[in-house]
Amino acid sequence: MIVDGRECFVSDAVHPRYILVQTLGRHERGIFDSTVELISGTTGVPFVLAAFQVFDWDLDLTPWHDDAINRKPEVGTRTGETLRYVTDSLLPTLEAEYGNLPVILGGYSLGGLFALWSSMQTDRFAAIAAASPSLWIRDWLDFAGTHPVKTARVYLSLGDQEEHVKNRAIARVGDSVRSEYELLKAQLGEENCTLAWNPGNHFQDGDKRLAAAFSWCIKALEGK
Repeated sequence: MIVDGRECFVSDAVHPRYILVQTLGRHERGIFDSTVELISGTTGVPFVLAAFQVFDWDLDLTPWHDDAINRKPEVGTRTGETLRYVTDSLLPTLEAEYGNLPVILGGYSLGGLFALWSSMQTDRFAAIAAASPSLWIRDWLDFAGTHPVKTARVYLSLGDQEEHVKNRAIARVGDSVRSEYELLKAQLGEENCTLAWNPGNHFQDGDKRLAAAFSWCIKALEGK
């Protein structure tokens, strides 16, 4: 379906209890169906999963400029527009069809960064599913330390080889994610957040990692 100029992949179930929203980059189109199947098989809970088109991965999802991500001067200026698309266009469309259900926002890599950043801007989301988020962006911890999340549950994950790279900027992702988890525990309580470690580097098992993130959020909101 097309919602306000963006292509969206939508998978639904009878009588859904949650609306799941994720970014849809070119590399995610091929794993959309398997992500849905994995979430369904893990939770047994009916849901809607909507993945919305990302026009430019760096421009749409990077909350501020960082040369290590992209040197284009406009990077860091469009993320607010992306969030407004989710809250003002996509969610009203989905809620008109399925009702006012709890919304879980998730994503992988820069999509995970976007989801976590979004939770610090609005209380619109019941939970955040941030799989291998790009928290190596400069000044992340300074920002997170002064912008608490406005959501009830947060899932973080990282591959155990992601910090073991030659690129110094990317290599700080491990310490950044660990520190973010400590912030979340202080803000939400240890029972309302988690940090999962996955085997491998950043480019392995994207569907499994994202499905695990969404599944944890559903189970947490279900009280399981």
